Amino acid sequence: MDKERVIISILADNRTADGFVREHGLALWIEADGMRLLFDTGQGGALIPNAEKMGIHLSLTNAVILSHGHYDHTGGVAHVLSLARYPHLFCHPEALRERYSIRDGTVRSIGMQGDARAAAESLPTGRFCPSAEPFQLSRTVGITGHIPRNNGIEDTGGPFYLDPAPVRSDLLEDDMALWIRTPEGIVVCVGCAHAGIVNTLHHVISLTGPDERIRAVIGGLHLMNASDERIAYTVSALQSFAPELIVPCHCSGERAIAALTDAFPHAVRIGYAGLRIVLK
Repeated sequence: MDKERVIISILADNRTADGFVREHGLALWIEADGMRLLFDTGQGGALIPNAEKMGIHLSLTNAVILSHGHYDHTGGVAHVLSLARYPHLFCHPEALRERYSIRDGTVRSIGMQGDARAAAESLPTGRFCPSAEPFQLSRTVGITGHIPRNNGIEDTGGPFYLDPAPVRSDLLEDDMALWIRTPEGIVVCVGCAHAGIVNTLHHVISLTGPDERIRAVIGGLHLMNASDERIAYTVSALQSFAPELIVPCHCSGERAIAALTDAFPHAVRIGYAGLRIVLK
């Protein structure tokens, strides 16, 4: 493994290259600072065949990091933990709880499924690492922990609930991101950015230092149901960060992707399963 490079391979996404398995979900294979990390696992059906097609050996996984507890990010947890020799699992403690959504009057369970939860909780002490606090996996790679919500325009993109009634709103307090420090700035990986991508980037800078710049944003932005006002706000905020690469995936939404492409014609690269990103 080349420790001088960061390699991010998209293993599960709503879009795919020819010959790859498509599913609603996200999984990123990250090679950074001598580590092999799996950031989210999709629903589980695309992960294994797409990894094999890309020549990625999931048995070498050092750690699984979950951005949050929804089924389309945690469905492959049990399989990966059974394949890897000594894997660690990092997530927010709230990621394991039951969760629900409602659409057209129908309530459905969208939380982590039983096999994934059981696999996580059966890991030996020290390898299952639920925490809401920021954590550094290495000198250059870290997990944000809980992301503060500091603006009034970025919501979770719901409606999401903690009960099937449904009565108790789910604020997705378990939403976290992964950051990687490179010589040219910070690379930020998000699952759905339920805390808001602007909130997320400000939190990453608070953790990595005010002199750092955001180099890249990769993952789901959950703007598919966002208002025009929120999309405009997001684009404007991202312009202030001036990333050189934006890879919208999964739940980012066509209107948001179009707006980002207009604002960042040379930076946006639409994500898809089968895409490999190499950063030096």
